[in-house]
Amino acid sequence: MSTTFPKVEEIERNWYVMDATDQPAGRLAVKIANLIRGKTKPIYTPHVDTGDHVIVINAEKVKLTGAKEEKKIYKHYTGYPSGLKEYTAESVRAKNPARIITQAVHGMLPKTRLGRQLQRRLHVYVGAEHPHQAQMPKIL
Repeated sequence: MSTTFPKVEEIERNWYVMDATDQPAGRLAVKIANLIRGKTKPIYTPHVDTGDHVIVINAEKVKLTGAKEEKKIYKHYTGYPSGLKEYTAESVRAKNPARIITQAVHGMLPKTRLGRQLQRRLHVYVGAEHPHQAQMPKIL
């Protein structure tokens, strides 16, 4: 019996829509990361991109449990000396709510070329509208 690896032509990419309204950020990010990596498919292979596209709507309504809204810190380094910027989750939600979901999913993907390729399959939008109707996404 031989092991078969999925070929690029054989991989079927689906589109899914997830509504982030009142869902905890971490639990939502796990579901998204598993879909993007392709872990829900029987042809999953860790070193091959077998994943799907995920559209997340209502990113501003994602829930942070406990006191994370005031205490969770998002860090960004500008590249200059003493260029470390720190923002609370409250200020990140006000300025760019999609970053909360994007950064949570990014932390769950591999930190390799494959991981950077997989990140392009995540589409996060503020509000209930998205421009991907032509792909006929399935609602999760």
